[in-house]
Amino acid sequence: MDVLTLDRPVEVQELKKSITFQEFLAAVDGGIHAELEDGEVIFMSPASVPHQELSGWLYTILRFFVRQRRLGRILQAPFTVRLNVSEQGREPDLLFIGHAKLAQLHSGFLDGPPDLVVEIISPESIDRDRGRKFVEYEAERIPEYWLIDPIREQAEFYRLGKDSRYHQALPDADGIFHSESVPDFWLRTAWMWEDPLPNELDVLRELGVLS
Repeated sequence: MDVLTLDRPVEVQELKKSITFQEFLAAVDGGIHAELEDGEVIFMSPASVPHQELSGWLYTILRFFVRQRRLGRILQAPFTVRLNVSEQGREPDLLFIGHAKLAQLHSGFLDGPPDLVVEIISPESIDRDRGRKFVEYEAERIPEYWLIDPIREQAEFYRLGKDSRYHQALPDADGIFHSESVPDFWLRTAWMWEDPLPNELDVLRELGVLS
């Protein structure tokens, strides 16, 4: 997600530079796209059309699949994840929370790691998504991290290993990635580079959740 540091809302401008997580939640209440990084509010610029379309497409497919299989919850930005190890407040593009972690879900934030995080890369966010966030999500022991780059048409999937480090999980010979965090869910990576994106109902039928 793009980063923006200008034109901050007045009520947030007046905050001291270093704020607590609770102060951050109060400041961004109402759908402001922002993250808490080292006690500072980092504002996000509006997403591009390709970013919005891909994010919405993935959200629709994942949400329907998860609901049909009764696996948990799928949420999308703006929604804050509290990372307790690094003490940051991140706003992934998409996140999946399985039943075992639903008790950590509050009305305005998730208190702890989800089971899956998806970040859709932009030119402005690439260093953050591949750098700080990669390290933070790994330290938080988030089982699966997807990095989707619609500009380069690249998708990278990482799973947490027994050594508590991320290891890349490659699609199979047919270009299909099989998720472990979302049981039985699979994704044909080529779908994400089609223009226009495939019809969601057709994809859900292929996934076997629609007849």
